Amino acid sequence: MNHAMRFAGGTITVGDHVASTQIFGLTVDLDIVWSSLIAAAIVLGMGFWMRHKVTSGVPGKLQLAYETIVEQIKDVTDGSIGSQGDRFIPIAITLFMFILICNWLEILPNNGHDWVPAPTGDVNLPLACALTVILWVHVESVRARGVRGYLRHYGTPYKALIPINIIEELTKPITLTFRLFGNIFSGSLMVVVMASLLPWYGSLFGQLIWKPFDLGIGLIQAFIFALLAILYFGMAMSTEEH
Repeated sequence: MNHAMRFAGGTITVGDHVASTQIFGLTVDLDIVWSSLIAAAIVLGMGFWMRHKVTSGVPGKLQLAYETIVEQIKDVTDGSIGSQGDRFIPIAITLFMFILICNWLEILPNNGHDWVPAPTGDVNLPLACALTVILWVHVESVRARGVRGYLRHYGTPYKALIPINIIEELTKPITLTFRLFGNIFSGSLMVVVMASLLPWYGSLFGQLIWKPFDLGIGLIQAFIFALLAILYFGMAMSTEEH
């Protein structure tokens, strides 16, 4: 991702990180690491706070928002998987909340030095989330269908489609990754353009106008990722009788 774009006679560097290190010959972008840890800490903190404040009486605003999210995700799991989909509600909520917080870190203003970037704007985190979901999906598929049924489904409806079905399975984590990464990265790119081409006061003003749109984009992308994860689980656990 480290390359430069020429725009209006200026040089805009895309993919630079404020802090990186080498571990076993691999480059680790520390700003992405601590941004991911910050998002994880926020999600865990909200979870523990919710557990402490939850009540069977009149719910507070945070509990009401959380219950709304749970109901929306439960409706999706019931429609795509059925009653057995209830056990996937926690992973769907975790994905939604974690990715949402990661996306919303992009709202923090910067002037060309993004110390807390949105980690979903780096391809590594979306890829890690996508691989985790897809590997789990295949495990659940084997549990639901058995090994023979799992292998047999690649030849459905015709054995001649086995190569296409295999390619489809291989492309699932790729499409899941780049759907999230591309949308968040494009927002980061807009900020880089403004920070590089405008004076500092113009850059901050432009970000104040642009970044609120990132809130909506981040919300939609987090929901889509969680929704697709549920749909993948539903397809993986379906049988010929369904």
